[in-house]
Amino acid sequence: MLLRLARDHATGALVRDHGTLYLVDGRVVHAESPVAPGPDVLLTAGGRQPRHGRIAAGELEICHLGALFDAAFFALAPGRSPARFQYGTVHGTHAVRAAVRPVSAAEVERETLRRRELLDNVWPYPAVDAAPVVPRPAAPGQTVTARQRALLAHADGSRTPAQLAWALGRPAFHTLLEIRRLAAAGLVTTPPEPAPRYAPPLDQAVHGPLPGGPAAHGPGPHTPGPRDPGPRDPGPRDPFTPVAYGTTAAAPYEPVGFAPDPDIALLRRLRDALEAHL
Repeated sequence: MLLRLARDHATGALVRDHGTLYLVDGRVVHAESPVAPGPDVLLTAGGRQPRHGRIAAGELEICHLGALFDAAFFALAPGRSPARFQYGTVHGTHAVRAAVRPVSAAEVERETLRRRELLDNVWPYPAVDAAPVVPRPAAPGQTVTARQRALLAHADGSRTPAQLAWALGRPAFHTLLEIRRLAAAGLVTTPPEPAPRYAPPLDQAVHGPLPGGPAAHGPGPHTPGPRDPGPRDPGPRDPFTPVAYGTTAAAPYEPVGFAPDPDIALLRRLRDALEAHL
């Protein structure tokens, strides 16, 4: 749909379950998602706001483009509701951002695909994307980067990657990528169970369940229990499926040659054995 709107040089808002893309003459000028912090959060909470309060035009453009691609990654994730386009709707700050370079729809989709492939190449278990981050002790001599140490220091066993991104003022995708690297290194717990049939909406994944919502009343009558994952529904096999951080009920990705429940201890022993022979 995004590419068709680009061919039609459409102006408006493409609204999806996980976010919104704003187009002007078929080009993406802004994107927002409840998962991804906006440029204001990235500049303030991220510690990049200068003391004098003025930001150079080049730095502002880089920050805006980074936030655009970050939000677009989640906005283009599959959802349960059909996408809809609101013709003529323009983002409220578009006049302020008029000097910022717009991005082609093809470039947005290409970058989104690249990021999805990068996540799966690092650690092909998307269940860690929405689960609370639970740190694990590092092995003797194991290296942890400064960025990873900051994530682990704020991971209290209840914060999700999205909540950590907002707390630290970091792009949500980069936070997901670091969490998957930590999971691959055995430094955070990978949930062993398949993703539940019901996944909370993105705003609840960031800010907690709404009063009276499904989480307040427990699982529905057809929701599998923690020990009963229920039948798998592979869903559509498109490049953006599966996603564990949204409302889609697609089954988690299980590549050939990987067990559905990764044995982290075994993986760490294999890694240590390989490092010992290097």
